Amino acid sequence: MQTVGLIGGMSWESTALYYKLINERVRDRMGKLHSAPLLMYSYDFQEIKEMQYAGRWGEAASSLAEVARRLERAGARAIVLCTNTMHKLAPDIMSSVTIPFIHIGDATAQRIRARGYRRLGLLGTKFTMEEDFYIDRLRAHDLDVLVPPADERADVNRIIYDELCLGIVAAPSRHRYQDVMATLVARGAECIVLGCTEITMLVGRDDTAVETFDTTAIHAEAAADFAIG
Repeated sequence: MQTVGLIGGMSWESTALYYKLINERVRDRMGKLHSAPLLMYSYDFQEIKEMQYAGRWGEAASSLAEVARRLERAGARAIVLCTNTMHKLAPDIMSSVTIPFIHIGDATAQRIRARGYRRLGLLGTKFTMEEDFYIDRLRAHDLDVLVPPADERADVNRIIYDELCLGIVAAPSRHRYQDVMATLVARGAECIVLGCTEITMLVGRDDTAVETFDTTAIHAEAAADFAIG
């Protein structure tokens, strides 16, 4: 198998899911006691959040690029960035290494297209829902992307940072997400993308009338399949 380098800690709650899901996928495909050869760098997420909200994206890009180079030097044969939001800086990471970068947006879009959907509702952090870097990546796969209105985006973002990243899973927040997803479906969304790696802790396939796409699981599966070769 090939070694995969994980850039995690954003937050560690979802990075722990990556570790579990990657190894479950390898076990299921290869059997016996097989597990994935992984290298991981885990950030102090408070520092990353402060960079995000202060708009210090250049500083964050330099840091992520250096971590990717360190993982490559340590023997990683591909890079997996265990977060949707920080894929804003994917071009900086990709240009800093010579090994493949497994993009969460591409893996998710390919899965959606394989299921025959064209119009999706997107949930994520405010950066993911409001900026072009992620939406354009999905649109490049000929997908139509719907996002919630401003007040709902604010609630979705708040619940991610103030609750899910702290491991808090609350029923009122689940109900709020259910309402947001129902509105997206009413507007024509054929499926829902859980476009933040923590959202899978809160809602899933039983919380909306349409199919959901868990970007954490999809990305982890892509990483495991690369490791297996």
